[in-house]
Amino acid sequence: MATVGLKLVTLALKDSETGKIIAGENGLSENGLLPITTQMWGTKTANITNIQENGAIQYGNNVAVFVSTPKGAPQVALDFNKLPFEVTQKIVGRKQDPDTGAWVESGKRPSVAMLIESESIDRMNKVYYGFGNGTMTQASINNGTDTNAETLATDALNYQALSTPEFNGEMLAMYSDVSKAFNEAKMKQQVFAGYVDPASKS
Repeated sequence: MATVGLKLVTLALKDSETGKIIAGENGLSENGLLPITTQMWGTKTANITNIQENGAIQYGNNVAVFVSTPKGAPQVALDFNKLPFEVTQKIVGRKQDPDTGAWVESGKRPSVAMLIESESIDRMNKVYYGFGNGTMTQASINNGTDTNAETLATDALNYQALSTPEFNGEMLAMYSDVSKAFNEAKMKQQVFAGYVDPASKS
């Protein structure tokens, strides 16, 4: 399905032992999910690459008989306009020194779940790309002097997807409300393992 625009990116930290999202102070929000809203100036790009790899043609009896199907290794190049400072530090694996407040490398990359929302080209349907497990990397921060115009340094991060048990070991799940079986609450529960839909609470 052809898509247009980037509607919303939602992030969550996951516990490496339980595989469930982390809620509260150690997570990204009270319920664990952090939609990158317009109040955070939203997300500029979320470019997904390496979804599928080209197979290698195998030959027998002097003809092509089948194509191998290697697994893809999806990555997402993200550019956020204004992520909250502490959110950025948490998702790339920095820990805060309680004495000085400094955020320093922990040597470990936390598990991050991510849901990307776009729209069909006629804007009649939603299209989602779910990543239940992966790591986020901040490779560079480019600061430049202001002139007669402001020089912005946005939050450019790279996401590397990993195997997700809820996706039968695959790295990426795609959804759209064009499908009769689509259920938004169940989608979130699959992408963000351990998420509790507020509507289901008694």
